[in-house]
Amino acid sequence: MEIIIAKNAGFCFGVSKAVNLLFDLLDKSDEKLYTVGPIIHNDQVVEKLKAKGVKVVKDISEIKNEGQVVIRTHGVTPEVYEEINNRGLKYTDATCPYVKKIHNLVNEKYKDGYQIIIIGDRDHQEVIGINGWCGNTAFIVYSEEDVKNINTDKKNICVVAQTTITKERWETINNFLKNKFENVLKFDTICSATCNRQNEAEYVAKNVDAMVVIGGRNSSNTQKLYEICKKYCSETYQIETSGDLPPMDIKNIKKIGITAGASTPDWVIKEVIGKMEELNKGNEMSFKEAFESSLVTLNTGDIVTGKIIGYNNSEVFVDLGYKSDGIIKIEEFTDDVDFNPSQSIKVGDEVEVFIVRVNDKEGVVELSKKKVESMKGWDALVAAFENKTPVKVKVIEIVNGGVISAVSGIKIFIPASQISDRYVKELHGFLKQIMDIRIIDYNKQKRKFVGSARVLLEEEKAKAGSEFWSSVEVGKKYAGTVKSLMDFGAFVDIGGVDGLVHVSELSWNKIKHPSQVLKVGDKIEVVIKEFDKDKKKVSLGYKKNEDNPWIKAANKYKVDDIVKGKVVRLVPFGAFVELDEGVDGLVHISQISNDRIGKPADVLSVGQEVEAKITEFSAENKKISLSIKEVNPIPAPNKKEEVKDEAEVSEEAKTEEELPTEHKEEINSTIGDIIGKIDVDAQ
Repeated sequence: MEIIIAKNAGFCFGVSKAVNLLFDLLDKSDEKLYTVGPIIHNDQVVEKLKAKGVKVVKDISEIKNEGQVVIRTHGVTPEVYEEINNRGLKYTDATCPYVKKIHNLVNEKYKDGYQIIIIGDRDHQEVIGINGWCGNTAFIVYSEEDVKNINTDKKNICVVAQTTITKERWETINNFLKNKFENVLKFDTICSATCNRQNEAEYVAKNVDAMVVIGGRNSSNTQKLYEICKKYCSETYQIETSGDLPPMDIKNIKKIGITAGASTPDWVIKEVIGKMEELNKGNEMSFKEAFESSLVTLNTGDIVTGKIIGYNNSEVFVDLGYKSDGIIKIEEFTDDVDFNPSQSIKVGDEVEVFIVRVNDKEGVVELSKKKVESMKGWDALVAAFENKTPVKVKVIEIVNGGVISAVSGIKIFIPASQISDRYVKELHGFLKQIMDIRIIDYNKQKRKFVGSARVLLEEEKAKAGSEFWSSVEVGKKYAGTVKSLMDFGAFVDIGGVDGLVHVSELSWNKIKHPSQVLKVGDKIEVVIKEFDKDKKKVSLGYKKNEDNPWIKAANKYKVDDIVKGKVVRLVPFGAFVELDEGVDGLVHISQISNDRIGKPADVLSVGQEVEAKITEFSAENKKISLSIKEVNPIPAPNKKEEVKDEAEVSEEAKTEEELPTEHKEEINSTIGDIIGKIDVDAQ
């Protein structure tokens, strides 16, 4: 007779964790232990725990103010936690991580205004607990009739499942809900281990002559397995212990299948197999041998591949085909400080792991994903060192003298002097950054690597620089990045070469500092003004001709136009009037008034708005001559105080125009002082 045993028969990781937790507490402490309801739905396990002193109570009120409460795997309502805290009792939460996740989800959506619908058995402790996290307002459905009886005014519906229902029922009920409600938000919360177990049971049942399902009669998980197996194999038997095995005609059974519910311990399975073995005497392989051979053998130090079946914020659970599931602590899963399990882990994905520890007594298999990556990563990094191959890393920590980066579970030190091709004073800006480095040193004994980003940057810069100097020419445009700002200009990286944009080339308007126009990191377009290959110097231009205010003025103004402007500066020979930003015109003193005036300040002031006529315009020479008196002449305040006749003023103006521009203001200031003194003496 051929024996086919489902690989996932027996304890799931949630049940295994809860039972082992209780046994561990019994070994480590003498205090009384209580569970509110049975820890799992298996009478054999519960009785074994009772024999060791664990007391099962129906309500917290039955517990005296002593001992410790262990929350069952099926979970409880918020009110139970509240009562435990109010009583000052100690407790340990053994709620299945899958169920805990449903509690949080239901509570969140309930607070968001959703109507919660639970697909499951309304009398099951798990469903009762879930309902408590939405204020006991959920509609609990298991059939089309239940869906028809739902009466709610809420438009938004959130659907979750009891972890042990079948996929078939989940899909069927959701089709009914879809026809009844428009906005249905579905969360398939069926335990992945349950799905795997049910799929395996179906497969085995389809290929055997008889099927044995081992598990508690009050176990929902076991009941679903029985229903599935019975559907495909008429000779299906549900038993709790070896004593429940019915008489079977072994001679007429060529294939027999065995599976077990999630709450069935391996020792119960072995007892059943022992009993069946007696019925199968004379076969080449005993039931016991078949069961043992169906399990994977694990040893500390092995590297194996498993399938992720669940996770929480601190652990990842892996099916290894062993009698106990494996556990990877998050710190052994990744080095990424920003790691988010819900975004990065997918149930069903395969993962290669290192066996850290196997403890059959506790039912614990400790695993490490990082260890495998580290073992493989070491060889890869050594090869990268020998071949000078770049390595992509993530900076995870700032330390004295540099930063720590990581790749494939291996940490690499990058000295501050090697993190950039420029001096870096503050390293915190590199934290969490992804960067390319080269391994420049390693110590096999200490298992340490040293990396450098600077080497790669300098090589890239040298290569780009060589290409630049071979093709550079005046007038050529480049895209660049502003690297630094100085009082005299801005240095711009144009691809392996830094060029200088002088402050005078940054704007057509007068600026005091480059920061008025640019900031470090800006991406800009520049043009080559001049260069020296021998000295490796490049002068760049940034301001564009189309932005030249005089070119704009040429398109806007012409001779004889009447314009408005603001007086921005007064000099002895006239007033400068701003027409546009960067465009000033000169009103000669003779063009201010029809009367003779001593100085422009007698009739004008800085900031004053005036109207004037353009009498001369030259964009090329950046010169505009204006006349106020041809539009609205300003009379002199007191003609008797005039100290100059027209000839003197005319001669002074003529002299002014002949002088070099850079000396005009200084000489005119001196003349103004002399005239002022004459006025005083005359009076």
